[in-house]
Amino acid sequence: MTVLTRRRVISILAASVALPALPRGVHAATLEPYRWQGIVLGAEGDLTLYAASRAEAAEAMDAALAECARLESIFSLHQPDSALVRLNRDGRLDGAPFELLELMSQALNLAAASDGRFDPTIQPLWKLYADHFAAPGADPAGPNGSVLARVLRKVDYRAVHLDAGAIAFDRPGMQVTLNGIAQGYISDRIGALLKARGFSHTLVNLGEGLALDRKPDGNAWQIGIPAPDDHDRLVTTIDLSGGAIATSAARGLMFTADGRFNHIIDPERLTCAAPDRSITVLAPSAATADGLSTLSALAPNPMLDLPTLLAAHQARAYLIDAAHPQGSWIA
Repeated sequence: MTVLTRRRVISILAASVALPALPRGVHAATLEPYRWQGIVLGAEGDLTLYAASRAEAAEAMDAALAECARLESIFSLHQPDSALVRLNRDGRLDGAPFELLELMSQALNLAAASDGRFDPTIQPLWKLYADHFAAPGADPAGPNGSVLARVLRKVDYRAVHLDAGAIAFDRPGMQVTLNGIAQGYISDRIGALLKARGFSHTLVNLGEGLALDRKPDGNAWQIGIPAPDDHDRLVTTIDLSGGAIATSAARGLMFTADGRFNHIIDPERLTCAAPDRSITVLAPSAATADGLSTLSALAPNPMLDLPTLLAAHQARAYLIDAAHPQGSWIA
């Protein structure tokens, strides 16, 4: 079983075999599970695949990790020469990598579909909150109004333009973060890489879960959904036979002890996700599940606000909050 505890830790609990040094000439007669665990984009991740031999598994894992590193060099906010850091520094990036253009387009489309609730240009506001509450004696009510207003002028997805391989900001000081969708995108890319290599019984967990088919025995992957306030207590388990799953919860990173201010921020309404809520989204792709779970965590009334948006993306969601402590599906 796999447990989702966003933001962003997933732990494989199913039986699997780690990848020690491979003796030459050793092959398994049947498909066996192999597993990698490590850090991707600053979060714990793992990858489980079924292969005929350790050599086959190790080669696939090496290729997947190399692709993760390449994509991280594009999307990371912490690597000083990543494409995203250069865009944020200069306000324009000519000859942007295809992957950055593609993911930015997806993020902007999701921003438009959610009327700005999901906004990749949230980084200046996120940084303001993080810096404010990290300071000694920080006002628990948050940054003062004048500072907030100045920073909010830098937050608007409509001021980002993609044109002929370039990405440009309309306003000085704008910055983008793709942390609400990039892990899912990377999971999709790794899934596509492994599928092209002939693997069909695989679970990719790089912050979001992506299943390529069932396990070889026909059983689905089991995904454990923990309570928002206690990651050791599972509320339910969800079977995943294919497609993607992602969970968002305020308690993944809270700026204040009560969770009123946390890492999931609605820039239009200046509210944060409710600390007693988690949203798990199932969707065809991990990028879609990732982005939808992020914005769904901010919905004022998920049961009323989300069905149309979810249906438009062929997705569904599982809500846990004070009104639904045992969880409830949103069609």
